[in-house]
Amino acid sequence: MPPDAAERPPDGGPRRNRRGARRQSGRRRAALAVAAVALAAGLVTWAVGALGSLELNTIDARFQIRPDPGRPHDVALVGIDNATVTRYGRPPLPRRLDAQVIARIHAAGARVIASDLQFVGRTDPRDDQALEQAISSARPMALATQETDNGPNPVFDGHPPVAQLGAKLAAIGIPTDSDGKIRRYFYAPVELPTLAVRAAELATGRRVSQHGFPNNKAWVDYLGPPGTVPTYSFADVLAGRFAPDAFRGRVVVLGITTPIAQDIVQTPVTTTPMPGPELQATAIHTVLHHFPLRSVPGWVDVAVIVLAGLISPLVSLRGSLGLTVLALLATLAAIAVGAQLSFDAGRIVTASYPALAALVGGAGSAVAEFYAERRERRRVRELFSRFVPAEVVDQVIERTDEDLRLGGVRRECTALFCDLRGFTTFSEAQDPQRLVEIVNVYMSEMGAAILAHGGTLVSYMGDGIMALFGAPLEQSDHADRALGAARDMIGEALPRFNAWLAEQGLDHQFRMGIGLNSGQVMSGNVGSENRLEYTAMGDTVNTASRVEGLTKNADTQLLVTDATRGALSDPPADLEFVDEYPVRGRQAHVRLWTLPAAR
Repeated sequence: MPPDAAERPPDGGPRRNRRGARRQSGRRRAALAVAAVALAAGLVTWAVGALGSLELNTIDARFQIRPDPGRPHDVALVGIDNATVTRYGRPPLPRRLDAQVIARIHAAGARVIASDLQFVGRTDPRDDQALEQAISSARPMALATQETDNGPNPVFDGHPPVAQLGAKLAAIGIPTDSDGKIRRYFYAPVELPTLAVRAAELATGRRVSQHGFPNNKAWVDYLGPPGTVPTYSFADVLAGRFAPDAFRGRVVVLGITTPIAQDIVQTPVTTTPMPGPELQATAIHTVLHHFPLRSVPGWVDVAVIVLAGLISPLVSLRGSLGLTVLALLATLAAIAVGAQLSFDAGRIVTASYPALAALVGGAGSAVAEFYAERRERRRVRELFSRFVPAEVVDQVIERTDEDLRLGGVRRECTALFCDLRGFTTFSEAQDPQRLVEIVNVYMSEMGAAILAHGGTLVSYMGDGIMALFGAPLEQSDHADRALGAARDMIGEALPRFNAWLAEQGLDHQFRMGIGLNSGQVMSGNVGSENRLEYTAMGDTVNTASRVEGLTKNADTQLLVTDATRGALSDPPADLEFVDEYPVRGRQAHVRLWTLPAAR
């Protein structure tokens, strides 16, 4: 008997369909609500940049995970390092030394020299003249300067003009993120192009388009930690201690690398500070390679956020709580892997906002699914507890599938059939309402006795009951349980029922018939998609039903087959042999037994 039979109309199907439709409709409403909240959380926070710091941290992680791009071959750095300071003193150094280094770099075949050193004001006239001649000889050069709202600070106090020396001024302002790290750089802090832009233009002879700088900023494509850019000591270059091809064809940055000058920056690739001139060299490499690292268009970020927020709610429509959680974990993994692969290919896709949408969608779907399953399990528990013993309800539910169906099994069981003698004649004299009340009292008494011994109420058939011991849960003592239930039904439940009839003023004392048979039984849910019933089938069940019918012409209310007696772990001493009876459908007679109390 299906667990919901007591509350289903005769045809069963429409109500089951309505109940299933209500559950699915509830799932759709919950999924829609969760999806809306997830998308709102992801898109609104993305629009206002609420997770900006977290997003930057994910970009740092991507830099650190990315395969090593290798050392650049188009830029180099000559730095005033600790060795130079030890030999020549703290910067600024005499300009004649700067001039000599510029001359050596130019003579070594440098493509362009970009000076991160700022030659502000005048010093020793002979030193200044030497530097001016070196700059003019090494033309074109990019010379760094600070730019304010009033314009760039002049080099050499403006005399001679930089253009006359064949050089170009370049700004050195660099944007710093909220955590103090430098991940992007300007096209122009005010109006003057930055050193990276100017050096790239001089190296290529082409103007760098501002299209590569959305909102005046572009990502620095860091190639690695400090020291990745080939770096040479100012003192070594001055002394000629470098390979002949060290600077050939390269853009060479000239700057201060010693930490005492505090020209160092924090980068996303490592916690070790990077010298400012190396950052400039890295930015020049980025421009020369046409901005290898770019943000994807905003609509791509929006699409990723929407997709991430919808996956778990959609899965929850068809899946279980476990599948919903699995979908969430898979979505988060896909976001992380996808963001990294995209980064490795040179495109930055947002990761924290899709992750937020996925977490809200997944957690919301999981919570909704959890409470939906909890409500459904509570409902099913209440239903099952009417037909199987309360202590095994959980075990029965665990064996059902997502539609709460019990799969077919074949096992050793004992089947019990019973009904009231003379009930049909008795019922003809009762009004319907009264009759239903009597049947309910009778079924309650008998059902309680069956459940008390671990039996399963398979079906009610008018005043008859079919019960099974040993299914859906295995019971090695199924025969003992069935005989114990029959003994209580006849010895206790039936007398209580007859006493109740007397209290109701009904002068009728019922007898009943019970048949028990043991053997192989096939049990499970059978029926169509619209109507399923838990039932038991097989020769064992048929024989039990026919043995119960034999009690009508016997002088006992209980007949137990020899198969059930043989299945008893310890046959009771009061079990009496009755006789051998022919049973329809079986060639041999069946040996039957009973209890004295059943006569």
